[in-house]
Amino acid sequence: MFKELPDCYYETTPILISPESSTPKHSLYLSNLDDQKFLRFSIKYLYVYKKSIPVNDLKSSLSKVLSYYYPLAGRLRISEEYEDKLEVDCNGEGALFAEAFMSISVDEFMQVSKWPNISWRKKLLCKVDAQSFLGIPPLVIQVTNLSCAGMIMCIAINHCLCDAIGTSQFLHAWAHLQTKPKVDLLLPFHSRHVLEPRDPPQITFSHPEFTNTAPDFDLSLTLQSQPLVPSCLTFTPSHILRLKRLCVPSLKCTSFEALASHVWRCWIKALNPRSSLKIKLLFSANIRNSVEPKLAKGYYGNGFVLGCAETTVGQLVNSNMHHGVQLVQNAKAALSDDYVKSMVDFLEEQRVKPDLSSTLVISQWSKLGLEDLDFGEGKPLHMGPLASEIYCLFLPVVGDLHAVKVLVSVPEKIVGRFEFYMINDLYEEDGDELIKDGLELEKKEQL
Repeated sequence: MFKELPDCYYETTPILISPESSTPKHSLYLSNLDDQKFLRFSIKYLYVYKKSIPVNDLKSSLSKVLSYYYPLAGRLRISEEYEDKLEVDCNGEGALFAEAFMSISVDEFMQVSKWPNISWRKKLLCKVDAQSFLGIPPLVIQVTNLSCAGMIMCIAINHCLCDAIGTSQFLHAWAHLQTKPKVDLLLPFHSRHVLEPRDPPQITFSHPEFTNTAPDFDLSLTLQSQPLVPSCLTFTPSHILRLKRLCVPSLKCTSFEALASHVWRCWIKALNPRSSLKIKLLFSANIRNSVEPKLAKGYYGNGFVLGCAETTVGQLVNSNMHHGVQLVQNAKAALSDDYVKSMVDFLEEQRVKPDLSSTLVISQWSKLGLEDLDFGEGKPLHMGPLASEIYCLFLPVVGDLHAVKVLVSVPEKIVGRFEFYMINDLYEEDGDELIKDGLELEKKEQL
């Protein structure tokens, strides 16, 4: 097994890919959901393909798709009206595209791909020479050709322009123009004005996702002061059904509600903070169809808010599955149209970040079709983030629509305890050894 990836090398310098045809030149307004300070980074996606696509073909189709998604070829800048707000200068400057080579095969890479390493950022995504965050193009792509004629594709998209749903829409549009250039495309909807704040702002709800409930203790600083290692477990449909059965008949729940509650509880149990500590679970919730008017079809901006479940360590750890699931359900139910509008207005008055002091954040990448991206030589063998972070990702499993891969970085000294709880707590009421053995086998296969 490769403990470290070999170095990649570049025969050519990265180039800018501009839109194929002339595009509008203007400033694109970013909503308060786009322009949140905690979204001022690029989401980095990693794809592994058995067979590579000719780079010139990818450049050509990318140029075509940027004619539609032209803000991704622009540059972020500070708004002329508000010094603390960003906008997009739609200037057609282009996306950055790099081609590299690495002496490793797809099969060899797949052995280590379940545990992304932070060092991969330097090897699988070209470094952009920029003075600040604003100088980095919103879209950066590197195609790394492998020794077996396969390829790794890394795509970094600025989160201020797209959420995961919007990213999936853009990537599928790119693949669509690569494989079916003459078939009509779902057109992107660029305007973000439907999520403008009201005048004057009307903050009609409290917004606990931004309120620090434990000012005397910062769990996040404790985590970041320790060596972190990625933990990755795949939950099959059988495992998720087992979690849901722990709640019925008294409480029905979705797969996300059950798994999110389970991960949160196991994470807290493994960290073992004091029982009275107030803790939160923040999770992304799609609001495209819950606001009025609904966001337009083709909307690719940030169309999500953070649901917030709150409790204490003791209440979460000492209660059964029902408690955590009910908290997640209540948090989801609170995200009404009025709540979203109040949040947009709140962010207009207070440019604050979510409270992460004693919080687990879950972002859901599963169920978005990200794993189905086909540029003409088949779907990817692997899809995931370029690196594992302290927040938790629910990832799709290639080949199994209903399975979910849970990836999160935790302190090295507790990773064994966290994974033990993730497996063992499925059977807190009674055992199902067949399912339990299946999850343990999955873990062993990954190791």
